[in-house]
Amino acid sequence: MSAIDIEQNNQVLTAADGTPLRTALARATRRAKWRAFGLVLPLLLFVIVTFAVPIGQMLVNSFHNTAFSDNMPTLSAYLSENDISGVPDEAAFEALVTDLRLARENKTIGKVATRMNYEFSGSRSQFTGAARKAKKLEPPYKEALIKLDKDWEDPLLWNIMKRAANPVGASFYLAALDMEYDETGSIVRVPEKSRVYVPLFIRTLLLSGLIAGICLILAFPVAHLLATLPLRYSNLLMIFVLLPFWTSLLVRTTSWITLLQSQGVFNDLLVASGVINDDGRFQLMYNQAGTIIAMTHILLPFMVLPMYSVMKTIPPTYVRAARSLGASSWTAFWKVYFPQTIPGIGAGILLVFILAVGYYITPALVGGSSGQLISNEIARHMLSSLNWSLAAALGSVLLFIIILLYWLYDRLIGIDNMKLG
Repeated sequence: MSAIDIEQNNQVLTAADGTPLRTALARATRRAKWRAFGLVLPLLLFVIVTFAVPIGQMLVNSFHNTAFSDNMPTLSAYLSENDISGVPDEAAFEALVTDLRLARENKTIGKVATRMNYEFSGSRSQFTGAARKAKKLEPPYKEALIKLDKDWEDPLLWNIMKRAANPVGASFYLAALDMEYDETGSIVRVPEKSRVYVPLFIRTLLLSGLIAGICLILAFPVAHLLATLPLRYSNLLMIFVLLPFWTSLLVRTTSWITLLQSQGVFNDLLVASGVINDDGRFQLMYNQAGTIIAMTHILLPFMVLPMYSVMKTIPPTYVRAARSLGASSWTAFWKVYFPQTIPGIGAGILLVFILAVGYYITPALVGGSSGQLISNEIARHMLSSLNWSLAAALGSVLLFIIILLYWLYDRLIGIDNMKLG
């Protein structure tokens, strides 16, 4: 036991080693904080490396692309230093030929051509073809290049090259919002038939909201049963709720394909029972219906568990007290029980909605053309078209939308009222 001396004059408390008690307590608190920080440091590093850094890299790639500026240095310097309107003069074409020869030697012309093809369709073959013949071109280079391909005198192409000469730009964000620059440099919407991403964003948000709503309707009675049934029955029901977590996501998705396809189990049962004829089979696969059904099944446990964790803490005496005071069963439920479940409902809706917005495997397998979500388009640009900057811009826009919805949820309901357990 520490000895504490009390000095009669200034009442200074000291520990056994003579250190002032305030200093000793501050030192002990500091050691406890450092010990706690050391315990969470591995998790913090893991989150930074696997979460914060990739998101930061995605945000940077969405507005920073050096494929053109690094591999066409002479032309990039010329375009950055000179204001051009329309097709430039001979000096710009000379710089272009110089860089085409250099890119051909360094085998980087593919990167340049791919970067330009993102915004000017067909320019990949234009750049690679000009690079192959660049060594044989002679002045005047402007006439020589236009003779090779008339697109070299297209003002839109030169406007795009001027923007690409600056590695930082908003071109990919505009493309993600179905907008582009016109020949004058003004921002305009792309033609209606070419608008792809905004409808995909809208479809993703609507389907995610619908799936969250269906999960809420299905999960509420299940969570209520789990919270009110005797323990032996609720444990058995909980096993059925958790059973999907013990099965591979790919297996569950392909199982729905087997059940819901036109020649699948569900349609066969309806035909066998005489509900429909063989020609009237339901099309429940490779469309939005398949996406909704499969994703609702997969995400349902994420709605049940937060609601159950809240309902379990609601004392049943509250409803009994309301009934004893003259309230009907419905009034007791709606006025007493339901308001106490709102934190769990809010947590479940937010969790299911965010998971649904970013789902990829299930829409890819069962969605077809009408059931695809924005995540499938992001994956296509990452894996097929290799337009990583556009994929990063699409991902960034999706991230901003989620943050905005999260902020609105906080303003309307309050994050403090949300309970995950």
